[in-house]
Amino acid sequence: MTTTKDERTTVPLPLNRILAGDCIEEMRALPEGSIDLIFADPPYNLQLRGELHRPDNSRVDAVDDHWDQFAGFAAYDTFTRDWLAAARRLLKPDGAIWVIGSYHNIFRVGAELQNQGFWILNDVVWRKSNPMPNFRGKRLTNAHETMIWAGKSEKSKYTFNYEALKSLNEGVQMRSDWVIPLCTGGERLKDAAGEKAHPTQKPEALLHRVLVGTTNPGDVVLDPFFGTGTTGAVAKMLGRDFIGIEREASYREVAEKRLAKVRKFDAEGLATTRAKRAEPRVPFGQVIERGMLRPGEELYSLGSRHKAKVRADGSLIGNDVRGSIHQVGAALEGAPSCNGWTYWHFKREGKMVPIDILRQQIRAEMDDTRPN
Repeated sequence: MTTTKDERTTVPLPLNRILAGDCIEEMRALPEGSIDLIFADPPYNLQLRGELHRPDNSRVDAVDDHWDQFAGFAAYDTFTRDWLAAARRLLKPDGAIWVIGSYHNIFRVGAELQNQGFWILNDVVWRKSNPMPNFRGKRLTNAHETMIWAGKSEKSKYTFNYEALKSLNEGVQMRSDWVIPLCTGGERLKDAAGEKAHPTQKPEALLHRVLVGTTNPGDVVLDPFFGTGTTGAVAKMLGRDFIGIEREASYREVAEKRLAKVRKFDAEGLATTRAKRAEPRVPFGQVIERGMLRPGEELYSLGSRHKAKVRADGSLIGNDVRGSIHQVGAALEGAPSCNGWTYWHFKREGKMVPIDILRQQIRAEMDDTRPN
């Protein structure tokens, strides 16, 4: 599954693969404008000085790997500028990026995002319900990380599945503070020695929320700091294509094994709640054309206080008022506006049925004929 640059000469976009190498070089070799979303978890540049110990003098397994070590802020800023430029080149015009970090780096990354023309949409606080304590007792416990969500430009028509995130949040609008625990138990991947395979493995719940909210099935998601493959695993489950870039062989090995065990959800499971405005438009005239209602048939407001007659062109007439289902409903109610689809009903077998049932039937048929 791991692919080197030479093997990609005949594959324009190496979907669902892990590319071995430096993220900047590998991104520069990919086709321009080919990626829908980037999720990036770059080195935090923690600038640790010495080892960290618990009160019982046991050593804390903190981030002290070579990939997180830079000569100073200038070197880190150069690295940030270069990988963000490579990432922006890859995004489609309506693409977007998520970057996660801590107080050590996220403000510098955010400034560079703006310098390069990205348009910041939200900053999201990931509040860890089980953070690591501050063992030295000299600072507040670091209980959160910050994620920046940005469009490629101010004009980008980025994906935002508002209704899907609302459904995830029990019908309440999703906020920008997310309470999600750190990886523990079975989700925490281990190496052959039984140690943590990666010091900053992200929980799948975090990526699930990001991908459900800001991508659609079939989108291409790039993670230039792939690590042990959380982004790829969640993307695969959710029916998105992924490309991972990882230079550390030990992480790639763990990620390959992890991805081999992941199965994509079925088509029904991948469906999410759509916003009304995202559903296909159905003119009332189609209901008449298809014979679901006939010219001359009468429609009624709930309670039958008002009625109107259907005309052959899809307009209504009631009390000498002519117009669309919305216009006639508003005029009869003396209201500035009216949703005619929910206002008007027709009678079948003595029961009042909203005309919106007919619209939903047509929409369902539209969905059945769309290519998968």
